[in-house]
Amino acid sequence: MLREFPQQNTIVHSVALSPDSRMVAGAGGIATVRLWDVSTGSLLRTLTGHSNSVMAVVSSADGKMVASGGMDNTIRLWNSYTGTLLSVLRGHTGSVNSVAFTSDGRTLASGSTDRTIRLWDAHQATLLHTFMAHSYDVMSVAFTPNSKLLISGSSDKTARVWNPYTGQLLHVLTGSSSTIWSVAFSPDSSLVATGSGDGVVRLWDAYSGALLRTLTGHRNVVTSVLFAPQGRFMASGGLDGAIRLWDISP
Repeated sequence: MLREFPQQNTIVHSVALSPDSRMVAGAGGIATVRLWDVSTGSLLRTLTGHSNSVMAVVSSADGKMVASGGMDNTIRLWNSYTGTLLSVLRGHTGSVNSVAFTSDGRTLASGSTDRTIRLWDAHQATLLHTFMAHSYDVMSVAFTPNSKLLISGSSDKTARVWNPYTGQLLHVLTGSSSTIWSVAFSPDSSLVATGSGDGVVRLWDAYSGALLRTLTGHRNVVTSVLFAPQGRFMASGGLDGAIRLWDISP
């Protein structure tokens, strides 16, 4: 272990690393987000304003902004260098479980227990689109690195691929027997990974929606999936306490 960033004995729901790897953000069972210096382990600032647990946090690609979503049904945008609250995005009627920026940092997606995905202009703090197709809570959202596609994972056991600019639903990924907790795109935007409550990681073709591979080994819920920058490997973590590294090369 390189370093530990204590969260005052609370559950950590989400972590985010700045693009330059100099800062890590942690969000948990308290209504704050904490920003830490990676090299020294020192607490840089504490972001306060949420009135309930913070469920999700993400850094913009340029590292200038942090977005947090919480059980108070709001999304808050912060200046990551000063800790200043820039804006509060309201509209969800349920807990915000996941947030994701486009690569240029201008657009933010959010997924909620109100079963919707919302797209926001992060600079103007305005709602752009509301996507409604899931029949239960939206647990995770992610953009492709080129920002041309958006995916959402839900407790309705499906993941859905969207055109984020038109709101068109492109594909419904089915096959999980349980909640899809985590979704991710590969660096070249061609693959989708989903981690679900049945302990299975599934790989999909992002443009056709076809199921390509099923990765088994976890003995409990898969809560997180992540592609390596080169795209040959991916990692998954779950409630079985294991992190698994997969070789997904052809």
